[in-house]
Amino acid sequence: MNIKKQMGLGIMSAALGIMLIAGGTFAFFSDSETSNNTFAAGTLDLEMEPTALIDLDNMKPGDSMIRDFELRNNGTLDMSKVTLDTDYTVIDANGDNTEDFGAHIQVEFLYNVNNFDEVIYETTLAELKDMSPEAINKNIFYPELGDEGLPAGETHDLIVKFVFLDNGADQNQFQGDVLELEWTFTAYQKDGEQK
Repeated sequence: MNIKKQMGLGIMSAALGIMLIAGGTFAFFSDSETSNNTFAAGTLDLEMEPTALIDLDNMKPGDSMIRDFELRNNGTLDMSKVTLDTDYTVIDANGDNTEDFGAHIQVEFLYNVNNFDEVIYETTLAELKDMSPEAINKNIFYPELGDEGLPAGETHDLIVKFVFLDNGADQNQFQGDVLELEWTFTAYQKDGEQK
């Protein structure tokens, strides 16, 4: 045999060996299983009813009004706490205010026991505006909701009394003034847990 034929046979033998080795690497049994997993996040959904709590005209020092509203947890997660952020603006009708109208509006958070309203916490709108959310939770919501917070699907009644304080002095500067109050309730989830 000549050298060309020997080289050709050598190359073909090497190629056949490589194909057998490569083909042999796939000659084994196999099986597979697929795991289908779902991670679904729960929801926090705090609802307040009614949303317009107070709309009064012609108030005078000494007037008071009680309003009852509901905080409802429409979500799927329990709420550990609810905080309240207070903001307001005063429209000074005559431009003569030397004091903050909010300091003359007292707010009493009440707890209803056997049709007798017991004061949980009392402050003015001005003081409430400056309070931290944690202080509000501790003084207002914690006595009502406690460690339980607001569980999913439950409703909590909140009763509030507003009083235009009569301080026995001249309060003419507030005649015709308007105080626009905005309350923002924020709900927080409970701590994560091992599932």
